[in-house]
Amino acid sequence: MSATTVTAAPPRRLLTEERVATGLVGLLCLLLLLAIALPLWALLSKSFLDDQGRFVGLANYARYFATPVLVQSLLNSLFVATLATTIVIPLAFLYAYALTRSRMPAKGLFYALALLPIFAPSLLPALSLVYIFGNQGFLKDLLFGASIYGPIGIVMAQVFYCLPHATMILVAALGLADGRLYEAAKSLGTTRWRMFRTVTLPGAQYGLVSAAVVVFTLVITDFGIAKVIGGQFNVLATDAYKQVVGQQNFAMGAVVGMVLLVPAVLAFFVDRLLRRRQVALLSARAVPYAPQPERRRDLLLLGYCILVGGLVAAVLGVAVWASFIRYWPYNLSFTLANYAFAEFDPDGWQPYLNSLWVAGLTAAIGTPLVFVGAYLLEKTRAVPLGRALAQLLAMLPMAVPGMVLGLGYVFFFNAPWNPLGILYGTVAILALNCLAHFYTVAHITAVTALKQIDGEFEAVSASLQVPFWVTLRRVTVPICLPAILDIAVYLFVNALTTVSAVIFLYGPGTKLASIAIVHMDEAGAIAAAAAMATCIVATAIGVKLLHLLLDAVLFGRAQRWRAR
Repeated sequence: MSATTVTAAPPRRLLTEERVATGLVGLLCLLLLLAIALPLWALLSKSFLDDQGRFVGLANYARYFATPVLVQSLLNSLFVATLATTIVIPLAFLYAYALTRSRMPAKGLFYALALLPIFAPSLLPALSLVYIFGNQGFLKDLLFGASIYGPIGIVMAQVFYCLPHATMILVAALGLADGRLYEAAKSLGTTRWRMFRTVTLPGAQYGLVSAAVVVFTLVITDFGIAKVIGGQFNVLATDAYKQVVGQQNFAMGAVVGMVLLVPAVLAFFVDRLLRRRQVALLSARAVPYAPQPERRRDLLLLGYCILVGGLVAAVLGVAVWASFIRYWPYNLSFTLANYAFAEFDPDGWQPYLNSLWVAGLTAAIGTPLVFVGAYLLEKTRAVPLGRALAQLLAMLPMAVPGMVLGLGYVFFFNAPWNPLGILYGTVAILALNCLAHFYTVAHITAVTALKQIDGEFEAVSASLQVPFWVTLRRVTVPICLPAILDIAVYLFVNALTTVSAVIFLYGPGTKLASIAIVHMDEAGAIAAAAAMATCIVATAIGVKLLHLLLDAVLFGRAQRWRAR
């Protein structure tokens, strides 16, 4: 009788790639639910409750629309958003046209001038306009007796604040053009105006719509400008602030937040719908359009860029200059007294340090989270339903104004039943809110970079039984370093300059610089507010310059393989 040989089965690994990927996708979904979806749900549910937490249905909404003052704020918001959009889009289009369709000199300089407002909190242009056109402004007579404190001031400040966003979109839209279309039109004797109407405008129409949607949403959801220079002209954002902070009427604050969300969501879906209809502007056979030198056109566009870029720099420069003035407009001597913040705010320089801490934390935690999350959604195939949910949640903040998300955080994290309430008023919740608010753009940046990498890297790794996290560390991250750096700088700068997203969330020891500007302005210390804004601008520009330096190093050394 022969003995039977039993071969033991190889032990199963506890941590397989699929299990790790499934766990990470689940963790990503949980984080996005806590940071985005649940706060928005808390805001929505709060709008159906009374002050005692009892369900009242649509009673709060009925009371809102029955209050003429609140309805007027909605109409005011729609008015200034429409007017500002109508002004910004032609200005930005002609500026972008000059940068892409002319041979004028110093294009890089003028593009940089147009982007300056990105590095400033939205309150800065409002402060600057107070110095220029306010009751003691040196150009107040140009308003012919009208007051800068109201719709005029809001629209003027919003034009400054929104111009770079529209310009970036339109530069990208106008930068893509098939030169063959222009050559054919020219050979047929088409006039320049008709060529502009039949070739240039149709090619840029989706960029124009996207720019208009972005500007409209930015204006209607902004809090800082209306707070500083709005005067008695109430808008939705200031109404939400008054209801929650001023009157402690949380139910009505939730209603205002939901009303504020509607225009932003509608604008978002209009943009998405039109993007689906967009067709490719460049085919494989396309010839990139190269503008030919034309002295008269180039000089006119150069003059326009000098005017617009100069005005942008001037608005920023006035606020910086005013921060060094002893007593406007009676004593214009130089002083650093306005930077002694302890004289104007009990926290002194601490809000600025808090802003650096929150911005650094947002970038340090958010960058790996965003990139690894995008990698899991783009390069793995684990849990299709979970990845679809994470993708939906990642895109949601694009349609949610910062103030609305901040209100949601108030109602969710401050709820008595929520154990996460210990985060309320801490640096952690401020960083989490900033990350959630700016998550979508960072996510799209990461996904765009990952889509450029051939899927064969993962296929080869799988055939060699190399775990995906090894491929991510050794291959994907080095290739995508420039994009990762872009994400980090984007998160840092936006967390540093934001005000509407965090106005409800700071605690006694976590006031941020942008919030300190609001409080200084309320106290009448406008010069100190300008000084704090100048510190933010200087820091943001310094970080961007460091970014450019690191980018040069990465492309010059670590990314040398990219060069042909």
